Amino acid sequence: MIDIKQEAENLIAYAKQHLELKADDEIYVKNRVLEVLSKRENKELTTDEKDEIYGLLSLMPSEINAKFKSLLTKDSKKATDWFYDYCVHNDYVKKSVLDKNPRFEVGNLIITINKAKPEFRDPKKAVQGNSVDGGFAKCVICRENEGFGGRAKRNLRTVDLTLGDEKWFWQYSPYGYFNEHGIAVNCEHIPMRVDGSTFGKLMDFVDMFPHYFIGCNAPLPRIGGSVLAHDHYQGGGEILPMHKAKAVYTLKHKDYPDAKIEVVDWQGTVIRVVSRNRRAIENICKTINDKWVNYDNVELGIIHKDKDGIHNAISPTVVKTKRGYEMSVILRSNITNLQYPDGVFHAHPEYHVIKKESIGLIEAQGLFILPGRLENELAAIEKFIDEKKPLLPGYTAFKLIYDETKAICARNKISAHEAMQKELGSICNRILENTAVFKDKKQTVDFLTDMGFKYER
Repeated sequence: MIDIKQEAENLIAYAKQHLELKADDEIYVKNRVLEVLSKRENKELTTDEKDEIYGLLSLMPSEINAKFKSLLTKDSKKATDWFYDYCVHNDYVKKSVLDKNPRFEVGNLIITINKAKPEFRDPKKAVQGNSVDGGFAKCVICRENEGFGGRAKRNLRTVDLTLGDEKWFWQYSPYGYFNEHGIAVNCEHIPMRVDGSTFGKLMDFVDMFPHYFIGCNAPLPRIGGSVLAHDHYQGGGEILPMHKAKAVYTLKHKDYPDAKIEVVDWQGTVIRVVSRNRRAIENICKTINDKWVNYDNVELGIIHKDKDGIHNAISPTVVKTKRGYEMSVILRSNITNLQYPDGVFHAHPEYHVIKKESIGLIEAQGLFILPGRLENELAAIEKFIDEKKPLLPGYTAFKLIYDETKAICARNKISAHEAMQKELGSICNRILENTAVFKDKKQTVDFLTDMGFKYER
């Protein structure tokens, strides 16, 4: 027999310890929790019931905002630490699930297998924006989702931001890809965009939270995120590998003497603009963006616009360092052709068994999120290799991975599991190279010198 009164007492004690439940609210909240507990049909609480209970135990959105703002005036890191911990304690951020995801580093890349995230293989759905059934939110990331039970958002809490002169808000991702992964979302439901104002808003964010990075997905299918119908950025408390990469070439511009323009030693095509001068950063990045969105190079397969629409876009992402603002501009193209119907500058078909989803902002910066199915599939491949067995029917799509992992195993005299990690790193490296619009860094220099940037010898 389940003692629901004791269960309720335990939950109230938890909320007082971790969720700042006030003594004056204890009776009311306990009665509401008892109501949910008494209606359940199973011994274990369902996910929906947990969501409802944690929503009841959590502070109201106004209280969360007030506490966050108060902490922010004193120390921005303490403010985000408190808010992130709160979202873990109220079970919106599923940290216990995230901590079980396999994660390892190979070369200059981080590889994760996200067992909690569904595989998202259709880029057309991103344009639709994942509209919400029921409720009054227009899509899954609208602020109107706060408290909505239809998508397990009863325990969602958000905090206010001002970026540019616009009202935005910040929330943490329930199944984040990295430490303190969150999204900054425009309060207005408008499509994703990158324009002249984007760079200033990104810098506004790191001015508030210098311990975070923030970036914007390219606003096009296949090279953008999973929700393109609503303007938003992604960021958090982990500096991703691309930001640590060094420069191959450095350029300057006579109009911006206090800025450096770096061609980054990275698998993708990345231009990093470094300066303490915000205006210089904004103007240089706008110049690069305006040039790229209208850029054609038929010989390289780059066509900015055709009957299928616009194909060129950028993904800007910024960190604040001792050098000032470091705004990286990733050049992207989603053009397709007969040979590559899923994208010329996308993961090529031989790698789709590992990654067919869009290569968005996070992966472009060196953190690969691979589908959860791979945990079992790759374990089976490893077993075939360890036991010196051929591929079984049903695994033919993994022939390249099988052959290459087997060769790594023999060459390095290591286990199949160790070899598989090296193989995944190699494949993700090749996928990033697929996304590079300029395969030679000197082509990136040529692109920049066309705009008046001068190469520093």
